[in-house]
Amino acid sequence: MAKSNPLALGRDLAIDLGTANTLIYARGQGIVLNEPSVVAIDITDGRPVAVGSEAKRMMGRTPGRIKTIRPLKDGVIADFEVCEKMLRFFIQKVHASRWSKPRMVICVPSGITGVEQRAVQDAAEYAGARKPVHIIEEPMAAAIGTDLPIHEPSGNMIVDIGGGTTEVAVISLGGIVTAQSVRIAGDELDEAIIQYLKKEFSLAVGDRTAEEVKIHMGSAWPLDEELTADIRGRDLITGLPRSIALTTEQIREGLAEPVTAIIDAIKSTLDRTPPELAADIIEQGITITGGGALLAGFDRRLSHETGIPVNIARDPLFSVVIGSGRALENIDAMRGLMSLGGDE
Repeated sequence: MAKSNPLALGRDLAIDLGTANTLIYARGQGIVLNEPSVVAIDITDGRPVAVGSEAKRMMGRTPGRIKTIRPLKDGVIADFEVCEKMLRFFIQKVHASRWSKPRMVICVPSGITGVEQRAVQDAAEYAGARKPVHIIEEPMAAAIGTDLPIHEPSGNMIVDIGGGTTEVAVISLGGIVTAQSVRIAGDELDEAIIQYLKKEFSLAVGDRTAEEVKIHMGSAWPLDEELTADIRGRDLITGLPRSIALTTEQIREGLAEPVTAIIDAIKSTLDRTPPELAADIIEQGITITGGGALLAGFDRRLSHETGIPVNIARDPLFSVVIGSGRALENIDAMRGLMSLGGDE
């Protein structure tokens, strides 16, 4: 995990405000923060008890008066007040001065509404950003972060599978030609595992267990060597703790529906792509990034279904924040790729 260092006065920041994790890039310094987007709140007075990694460790283990909240859902703010507190905490963690207002670039999903975008900008401003807050769409940031030649007159296809949304976009000449944002991503994969275990084995597991199963045993394509592991949870019939042996084939079956939905979104975007750009994509391939790109065999399954080569980005978890950081470093040259909140 990147260490968080207090920054020089007025240091500008790029923020990937993700459903699962928040990453912050500081101008001239690189990634300075990578923490889960989770806040533990004391419900008696609304005070944050823990934020980030510490709060995530509390999930599913808190007493009645403490509640863990993920303030973002499906890539957008679900709880404005908690999101603003989380953002303020993270900014203060990496920013030495509480009085200076840094310039900020923040990523948003491409399918975000005007109201949802305004909520992101307001949260950043309340947390200490200088006006205007620059907004960059996630697929554009991911494409910049994965070194795609976005300014050339050729079709570049990027698929960013995050925690709350999957962003699919075809980019040419510095603009998004066609894009689709579907609210099916890492969270839905976790939920699919929870529902599969409930239905097939009458076993209840929490979000954290489901996420660990996905990371260590999840796949989208048959593995060279299938694995078996013991999964612990609560028996829904007896109410007692129980352990079952699960195979990677069974987990793949549980993940089939959301994986197919993500691939269908990619196919439908390809279907709407102009023929000349589609020809470029067949030649150059599809680039996948985000945490979902790490799902074992997803690249092989996508390549099999589309007949197009698939490349996994070098740092899939960091592509979006790196791209946002590059936009921040070259803010004047890349201003055309961003939108502004409020007036200049």
